[in-house]
Amino acid sequence: MAMSLGSPDGDEDEVIGTINTTPLVDVMLVLLIIFLITIPVVTHTIPVKLPNEFDEPYKTKPENINLAVNKQGDMFWNEQLVPNTTTLLAKLKEVAVEVPQPELHIRGDQQTKYEYIGKVILTAQRAGIAKIGFITEPPARN
Repeated sequence: MAMSLGSPDGDEDEVIGTINTTPLVDVMLVLLIIFLITIPVVTHTIPVKLPNEFDEPYKTKPENINLAVNKQGDMFWNEQLVPNTTTLLAKLKEVAVEVPQPELHIRGDQQTKYEYIGKVILTAQRAGIAKIGFITEPPARN
């Protein structure tokens, strides 16, 4: 008597080539229910009164330094031409020791390369100027 490892009638078991999607559907339905419950909680916001916008022109003090940079990279210290960054550094070091230290206001032309403005900022940092501001045109009022 020989022992067989197949089915008793001698037929081989067929391989099932389909994927059982029932567990996948169950998981998706559970996720859908969880999202339906949590989304209203997430979208609920706390009412906060935000501050109003105000446009107040800045009052320039006479001791502040106005430095203009045109599109060619020329620098103007209170409307007087500064030939190079070495001269600018020397002038900024003179005023950096004053108490209170004056602010440096930079006016850059719209066509000025960032490189020129960057050189001015670097020179001001090397001189020890603590406050640097940029002068812009205020937005048009409607």
